Amino acid sequence: MISLEQALGMALASVVLIAVPGPSVMFVVGRALSYGRATALYSVVGNAVGCYSLGLLIALGLGPLFERSEVLFQAVKWAGVLYLLYLGVQAIRHAGAAGASSGEAGARRGAPAGAWATIRSGALVGVTNPKSLVLFTAIVPQFVEPSAGGATAQMLVLGCVPLVIGLTTDAGWALVASTARSWLTGSPRRMRSIGRVGGASIVGVGVSVALTGSH
Repeated sequence: MISLEQALGMALASVVLIAVPGPSVMFVVGRALSYGRATALYSVVGNAVGCYSLGLLIALGLGPLFERSEVLFQAVKWAGVLYLLYLGVQAIRHAGAAGASSGEAGARRGAPAGAWATIRSGALVGVTNPKSLVLFTAIVPQFVEPSAGGATAQMLVLGCVPLVIGLTTDAGWALVASTARSWLTGSPRRMRSIGRVGGASIVGVGVSVALTGSH
């Protein structure tokens, strides 16, 4: 088990990192604006699953491989970029469907088919998010206590701290953005516009990730 001191230190570092909105937040906000609350919240869950899956792989020994292999790092990064661009374009394309009828019914026309599809989309974004890689390769290991033994187990437990914080804050962003979206449901024209804004924000996330440097 980890100590209270380790958990508090990890929590503080996580808050500092998560306080600056990154790709995950912009992705969730974009989904909320394009498709509504349910899709955004499922995306939050998927993103957390993807982020922790990456942490699991790193804890099991793949961290040094990511750090040494520029090719692998770039492959993961660009897979995420392309997928984000695809999701953004899809949201923009279906903005008209969202505007054709108000509320969640209109949003569902262009939304991913089902909760699991939405969670899978969020997971892919989470596992390819450079911020997740930084978290589990550079920050979590700093709070592992070698003398306590079980470094892998410590990393897995410590990784739950930013996971819970990220779930909470991302869900908050999803609720705020979807509430703002609900105010616009009375106007199909405004709905189309906000759907396009959401799609454009997801495209923007992809572009920002593409422009980040190597690790």
